Amino acid sequence: MRINQNTVLQGKRVTLVPYTSAHVPRYHEWMKSEELQRLTASEPLSLEQEYKMQCSWREDTDKCTFIILDSEKWSRQAATEEDSMVGDVNLFLTDAEDPTLGEIEVMIAEASYRGRGFGKEATQIMMSYGGSKQCLPRSDSETEGGRTRERMVARANQPCGRKKLQCHEATESGL
Repeated sequence: MRINQNTVLQGKRVTLVPYTSAHVPRYHEWMKSEELQRLTASEPLSLEQEYKMQCSWREDTDKCTFIILDSEKWSRQAATEEDSMVGDVNLFLTDAEDPTLGEIEVMIAEASYRGRGFGKEATQIMMSYGGSKQCLPRSDSETEGGRTRERMVARANQPCGRKKLQCHEATESGL
């Protein structure tokens, strides 16, 4: 989505930045992994196809994608965004009739970052962003727009472990 093209979301462990063409080479390297292909139900793409995919995701109005950075690593002056990448998080709007319905997918591509709370924090930040910003369509009605924001933010603030995000689990990757 173009709406997040200039947005940086900061958490304690993670920083979310828009997925740009500068991230594609590292992302492409990740997606060469048979394990990540299996876990994400993805097919291998050529580098050229990966660049096209990044462009299409930037233009789509029903997807919002951020790259997950290690905040501590990225805060060091010598570290670039590419050096600090650990995964990505996506919000997909799944029902044109009900803009409060969506799906969040998170991928922690760097194995050494799995199980350390990076995915949980990225998911919470994305839920809060999706519910409180213009990532989700809002009507002019305060009641309708408020319901959307409150529903998403309330879910992001409720505890639940691997199931700590008070959400409906459709599938589980096995990680």
